[in-house]
Amino acid sequence: MSRGIAILGSTGSIGRSALEVVRHHPERLHVVALAARGGQAELLLEQAREFMPRLVAVIEPSAAEWLSSRLPAGVRLVRGTDGLTEVATAEGVERVVAAMVGAAGLPAAYAAVTAGKDLALANKEALVVGGGVLTGAAARHGVLLLPVDSEHAALHQALRGGRASEVRRLVLTASGGPFRTRPRESWDSIRPEEALRHPTWSMGAKITIDSATLMNKALELIEAHHFFSMAPEAIDVVVHPQSIVHSFVEFFDGSCLAQLSRNDMIFPIQYALSYPERWENRFERLAIEKLGNLVFEPLDVERFPAVEMARGAVRAGASAPAVFNAANEVAVTAFLAGEIPFPAILPLVRDTLARHDAQPVANLEDALAWDAWGRAQARELQRR
Repeated sequence: MSRGIAILGSTGSIGRSALEVVRHHPERLHVVALAARGGQAELLLEQAREFMPRLVAVIEPSAAEWLSSRLPAGVRLVRGTDGLTEVATAEGVERVVAAMVGAAGLPAAYAAVTAGKDLALANKEALVVGGGVLTGAAARHGVLLLPVDSEHAALHQALRGGRASEVRRLVLTASGGPFRTRPRESWDSIRPEEALRHPTWSMGAKITIDSATLMNKALELIEAHHFFSMAPEAIDVVVHPQSIVHSFVEFFDGSCLAQLSRNDMIFPIQYALSYPERWENRFERLAIEKLGNLVFEPLDVERFPAVEMARGAVRAGASAPAVFNAANEVAVTAFLAGEIPFPAILPLVRDTLARHDAQPVANLEDALAWDAWGRAQARELQRR
């Protein structure tokens, strides 16, 4: 039977790859609803014409107006953030791909879970900001939370090889980004266009900058903490520049299980859409015989302190990761706008966290309130 899906962020890199999976499995998947911010309205129109969803949501008013007279007959347009929720909870949707970037994607992801939809989560910020709220809702409503990040999809697969009680640690791999070997004293001169040249992955601007600071690994550590119920001290990061081994699990007996594939997001996306099955596909395979040497290096915590900052945020309490993420989003936006230099990104996050007294997060409103507080504090610090 064909599985109905909705995609939040269909014009982004994850959304486009998800639709490529649909193209390869038309007998197993069909698109019920699509949503996007609206910056690529023409692409969203092409997607609507090809996949004929019942529902399309657009946040930006100008894009919604442009699309309103162009969508095919039978495709209904909804607008704004309420439209995202309508897409996430639409009748006939069984699994939602949550790929909207940033904490703004949390309300729609939460709505999907509370509506009984399985959630394929590419938006790591949703778990960072509201991890306990989201996982608690998933448990109450009996739905699956499935990772789309390549690292967490790798862990999810490797963990099928043993019991949770047998796991010693989880190890996330990191490419090291574009500045892994660049002399630290030259970082003041890093321009946004340099930071946006990731050595192995093609991604959106925000996550690419996060990869350059290794904030992406910090957020992934918090995400793994929630996905797999592991203490932050039991989650490590190693640098693996080739991005072939996507992560691995170490068991108490010393055995390690790793997951490898080409560095193409289409593989973890298909895993999340097909789980608990595995579907054959025609995607280009990893040529193991041509790999040569695989390089692994310890994380340089002085060069990339974000991971230790994340551990501290988890230990501090539930609201601290929300503030941590909010400050980073403000800092990345400021860097891309030329308002702060690259080396100022993480100090702005650190200084924002230093102002925060961590509190419990009981519900979605609490999570979003702490996100807003963190943004306000970070902007105030930036202006100083």
